[in-house]
Amino acid sequence: MRGVALTFLSLPFVKFSNLFSQTKQKKERVMPYEAKNFDHLLGTPGFSDQLLKNHFTLYQGYVTNTNKLADILAQMVKEGKTGTPEYAELKRRFGWEFNGMRLHEYYFGNMIKGGKELDKGSAFYKKLTEDFGSYENWEKDFKASGTMRGIGWVVLYLDPIANRLFNTWINEHDLGHLAGSIPLLIMDVFEHAYMIDYGLKKADYIEAFFKAIDWSVVVNRFNNAPKVTL
Repeated sequence: MRGVALTFLSLPFVKFSNLFSQTKQKKERVMPYEAKNFDHLLGTPGFSDQLLKNHFTLYQGYVTNTNKLADILAQMVKEGKTGTPEYAELKRRFGWEFNGMRLHEYYFGNMIKGGKELDKGSAFYKKLTEDFGSYENWEKDFKASGTMRGIGWVVLYLDPIANRLFNTWINEHDLGHLAGSIPLLIMDVFEHAYMIDYGLKKADYIEAFFKAIDWSVVVNRFNNAPKVTL
């Protein structure tokens, strides 16, 4: 599957065994990013434990790779290797690994076993209906984005400058993000998020996801979004 966090050994130009050994020779330090535990989602209706456990393992791989890349890039700067092809390839790769880590945290973070209803009296709900005309219009647009061909994510973004909401398609992890916008609701539509349970029936997975949304988390993200001006 393309959703699997790829091993660095497959990347061109880089002798990772040498880079890793050099990094290990340096003083050990606390890893800046640690994988979060989402085991409380096990038993969520519509998501088998096997699917979720596999998904958690994939997420943990992104955390590991983000830490490795950050360390290697920092070491290459110290060693004056910023003009090398290795540095350029790893620099390009970093955003892919980091977003793979963080998007999964948003995704699992806005899910809860059994789901939690959206407060129709909240400022978020009022904004949603204002920008999309109705909740139903928003839901139709979000689900339609998820059923498009391709792998990636669907993100409900808040543009804090214009104070507008957008449903956005993110290709893989790194293409399509709206600069400066705040992610409120994230849905994973890589094959690994659903194929064990649903095969090619992505729409059925999306229905199960909607029943597992923790809307209180989404509302809190909206309420805590910073006010931004340029």
